[in-house]
Amino acid sequence: MDNNRYDNVKDTSWKKVESGKAKIKFISSKRRSNMVKAGKVFCFILIAAVSGGLSGAYISSRREVTKIYTPNNDQILVEPKEKANNARTENTSENSITEAAEAVSPAVVGISNKAENYFGLQDLNSGSGIIVDSNGYIVTNYHVIQGADKVMVKLSSGKVLDASVAGVDERSDLAVIKVNAKNLPIARLGDSSKIKVGDIAIAIGNSLGEEFPGSVTAGIISALNRKIEYNGVVYKVIQTDAAMSPGNSGGPLCDIQGDVIGINSLKLSADSNVDGVGFAITINEAKNIIKSLIKNGQISRPELGISGESVISQDNKIQGIYIQQVEKNSGASEAGIKPTDILIELDGSKVNNMSDMEDILQQHRVGEKVKGKIWRNGRIIEAYITLSQIR
Repeated sequence: MDNNRYDNVKDTSWKKVESGKAKIKFISSKRRSNMVKAGKVFCFILIAAVSGGLSGAYISSRREVTKIYTPNNDQILVEPKEKANNARTENTSENSITEAAEAVSPAVVGISNKAENYFGLQDLNSGSGIIVDSNGYIVTNYHVIQGADKVMVKLSSGKVLDASVAGVDERSDLAVIKVNAKNLPIARLGDSSKIKVGDIAIAIGNSLGEEFPGSVTAGIISALNRKIEYNGVVYKVIQTDAAMSPGNSGGPLCDIQGDVIGINSLKLSADSNVDGVGFAITINEAKNIIKSLIKNGQISRPELGISGESVISQDNKIQGIYIQQVEKNSGASEAGIKPTDILIELDGSKVNNMSDMEDILQQHRVGEKVKGKIWRNGRIIEAYITLSQIR
């Protein structure tokens, strides 16, 4: 908008009054004085209103958009920073956290793992779960139901139901259980690839067991793509400082919109002085596993059929996986791979450790052939390995 738009506008607020030959009727001085005062007040209010209105309209129009002209004289309208900043502030308000928690909490359940012993059914473990299908399918951590003789589910309404195990995947620490119920509230699964460090993170679950159902804690995303090794398996997880306890295992980690971005699984607790470090399996990694467990009760995951550890030569020229064991009837065995071989390359990519190998295998399916390079007694050997199904 042109800053000089008002420069040439004539002031029509006042008009010159010329004296004329009109009869003048005198009134009392007191009445005349009051009328003069009232007139002055009215004129002052009128001038203030007009000036304020014009100024407000001008400022409002200035704040509404900013005009930028490109070299081709194309006009671009840009939202003012003040307005954008206010929107961001509103999105991260406490009310937003409340709304997100209210949206997800109905789909969060408590899970009791019971085992039979000499004294009858006893509580073995407890955790949380997320309803992902209105017909009663619930995702949780494998370790929450591991070794259970009976699994009980407590809905957010307080109703307690028996659950059966639909499928488990020990490797990913995920499991799906099912209750006999219909029209259950479900959680909305988000896209964990879109989250950023510093985003709001909300953890919901039965902290410290059934005595604290539906506990809500909030923090931020502390780190992405963390690789945590647990019981010989490498997990790619989200790190958050949202407070967690063992009872949160299997519950959701949500973003500010109330979308599930992770499944709370591991907590760094080796050092009692460490706090504010929690981990969640990314929902993008979990989605296909959940679908497969619901449909098939198991996961079809490819493997070479080897186990080993990362090694590097003293001259740093050879680095890879030193193969300690080769499974019988596996793709590696049929390709002629032997213990003491060193796997240095797979599918055209260098392999420095087991995590590298797993990343490559995730891009393939059972039954596919991949080319591998083996270092054996000073020679490089090529081998074509048919991927078998992990057991």
